[in-house]
Amino acid sequence: MEDIKNLNYGEAMSRLEAILTEMRDGNCDIDSLSEKTATALALLKHCKNKLFKTDEEVKKCLSELAAE
Repeated sequence: MEDIKNLNYGEAMSRLEAILTEMRDGNCDIDSLSEKTATALALLKHCKNKLFKTDEEVKKCLSELAAE
């Protein structure tokens, strides 16, 4: 599996969309389906973590602004 940790959110989403398109269009053979599913799951987790981290950072900034 590729190194997903170094991808930014946009890159991860693009790769996820490409995998999903491949699966939806039937261009994914049964031999690579398991690997592609695992990669898609890892990409989803990566994107989720980035979204939660960003949400926490925004909340922290808003909290600091409100305290001034």
